[in-house]
Amino acid sequence: MSESPVDPAAAHAAVLSRIAAAARAAGRAPADVTLVAVSKQQPWGKIAPVLAAGQRVFGENRVQEAQSRWDEPAHRDAAGPGLRLRLIGPLQTNKAKDAVAFFDAIETLDRERLARAIAGAVQARGASPELFIQVNTGEEAQKAGVAPAAADAFIADCRRIFGLAPVGLMCIPPADEPPGPHFALLAKIAARNGLAGLSMGMSGDFETAIRFGATHVRVGSAVFGAR
Repeated sequence: MSESPVDPAAAHAAVLSRIAAAARAAGRAPADVTLVAVSKQQPWGKIAPVLAAGQRVFGENRVQEAQSRWDEPAHRDAAGPGLRLRLIGPLQTNKAKDAVAFFDAIETLDRERLARAIAGAVQARGASPELFIQVNTGEEAQKAGVAPAAADAFIADCRRIFGLAPVGLMCIPPADEPPGPHFALLAKIAARNGLAGLSMGMSGDFETAIRFGATHVRVGSAVFGAR
């Protein structure tokens, strides 16, 4: 028996309601948590109803895919001036210039070569997107991100050597472990480095992430359905 198709607008409203409830349960204001609707690989027919419902912050995995989608004049017109695009996938150093020019935030800064490339692009452009450093809290070999033990030094190097001003941290916990300890670890690293932003939590665990202080939750399938 096939699954019923998802109504993206209704699903979007339900996710916003869950975010608000989780924030209030944690003693936080719902407005302090930003929903990043993960539009990567989604057809425009699913994105358009979410845009029409008022969503303006979207997460994309690849520079070229995001450009081909959001540079379409009709799509830009539908989004209006409030559109905010966040790169949430791994960034190659040779795409740093394009990413700095295109995205409002880059959440996957995780190595020295990339920091150097972003710094050069920021200097040339005279403006920087928001920068989040990705931390590999589970120290998984297949995942990007700086190791937790190296995070403090990397944050310091981004500031002191490369002249960057990261505003937060991002993580993707291991799929087979409870996410809470990973969110707590990310929050601890952020706090001791004076970083207010915490991008953590996805469709299956964003309420837990909010309890641990998430400022941005990256939700895809719970809004758009399966790709």
